[in-house]
Amino acid sequence: MGRDVPALDFTREDRRRFRNKTHSCLDVFARMLRESRFDFERPQVGLEIELNLVDGAAEPAMRGPDVLAAIADPSWSTELGRFNLEINIEPRRLAAGGPDSWEREIRGALNHAEEKAAAIGAHLVMIGILPTLELKDTGPESLSENPRYHLLNEQIFAARGEDLLISVDGVERLRTYAGTITPEAACTSTQFHLQVAPDEFAGCWNAAQAVAGVQVALAANSPFLFGKELWRETRVPLFEQATDTRPDEIKVQGVRPRVWFGERWITSVFDLFEENARYFPALLPLCDDEDPEETLARGGTPALSELTLHNGTVYRWNRPVYDVVDGVPHLRVENRVLPAGPTVADVLSNGAFYYGLVRALVDEDRPVWSRMSFAAAEENLHTAARHGIDAQLYWPGAGEVPVTELVLRRLLPLADRGLERMGLDAARREPLLGVIEQRCVTGRNGAVWQAETVRHLQEHGHADRHEALRRMTEQYVEYMHLNAPAHTWPVD
Repeated sequence: MGRDVPALDFTREDRRRFRNKTHSCLDVFARMLRESRFDFERPQVGLEIELNLVDGAAEPAMRGPDVLAAIADPSWSTELGRFNLEINIEPRRLAAGGPDSWEREIRGALNHAEEKAAAIGAHLVMIGILPTLELKDTGPESLSENPRYHLLNEQIFAARGEDLLISVDGVERLRTYAGTITPEAACTSTQFHLQVAPDEFAGCWNAAQAVAGVQVALAANSPFLFGKELWRETRVPLFEQATDTRPDEIKVQGVRPRVWFGERWITSVFDLFEENARYFPALLPLCDDEDPEETLARGGTPALSELTLHNGTVYRWNRPVYDVVDGVPHLRVENRVLPAGPTVADVLSNGAFYYGLVRALVDEDRPVWSRMSFAAAEENLHTAARHGIDAQLYWPGAGEVPVTELVLRRLLPLADRGLERMGLDAARREPLLGVIEQRCVTGRNGAVWQAETVRHLQEHGHADRHEALRRMTEQYVEYMHLNAPAHTWPVD
């Protein structure tokens, strides 16, 4: 979905042709998998971070196009809302230069962008959901100017035939309707990419699914939406609801949602692309001129444009990615479960824990997904989103256990072992995983700090809810720039 698309209307012929091209792409993809035409000798990792824009009072700033022009860097791009931007960090070998060099690169890029944004009266915030965002900020005028988002909005509502219901019961209760998909823009995430060999893809994806709940519990950073305190990671239910193409009558028929955890462990990356084509009608049936079979026959690398475009409109929490770089294809797992922020230090620690844990679980003789039902993994995700670092999750051999205990006793040692196998020495591993350890010891993460700070400001700072959210966001931005992990932030 990252590509630009024209503004147009689709015909029945467009949809028929797109379906045929998608199935042709699937056939070619299957041949490529059989013939091992993929780059996996020097696997890389990558990172995308979505950010919010605020003004000097920490209120939403609809300045995305202006800020993007001021930054003038191709690494930055628009996002769904005018109050969003996204940065794509250059892929790299995990051990190349070490985490310190990666951190300097990311902080340098963010600091440069903040300087350019501040010059025109805007500021960047790396947070799961912007706490000062109100429902009135997510109307059609807040939708990005990029035609692809307007086209996506039209297609989703054409499929639904009615407004979106957003309903979340948490600490407080939210129930409202939206006439555009712009509330999805409230969800800003960190996306970790892991390049893998075709024969390892299934194991890596299964492992990522198995640990998704643990990731969300540890890194929850989205307790507020439209002035209400809801789940610790409210991004999860909001994202699932804000892009749902199904009216209630279709839901009860068992039609699958487009924001999807999945329904089974897989044996091949092909399973995921084939499910996309089988279960989901095209939202954007745009056909490329390339004939993928002809391209493959003459020794070229097909872009598989229809397959990848369709894949970009099925929002799996762990998404398969087919991409071509310098004429060579590769596969990636795109891990999409985590919120943005709170700091670069937190983001890199989350990444180290994820990469190391997936590597270690794939290497186990008896994989965790052979001992755990897929339904249990999905339930873990939603339990973690609701309760955050206080969640109790299921794990094979441990049963229902506090996530902090599970991580300290079992998963941190596994992540350490996995990072070692990926080439990170102890001096580089320990500071990164130490942040995860201290989160568990203190029971504190971004969501805990946000909720406690707002409560403190309401009780002792003589502030109503919105003013407390605004002041908290101002403090958050200050601590974010200091780059001390969120479990160390004071409440005052």
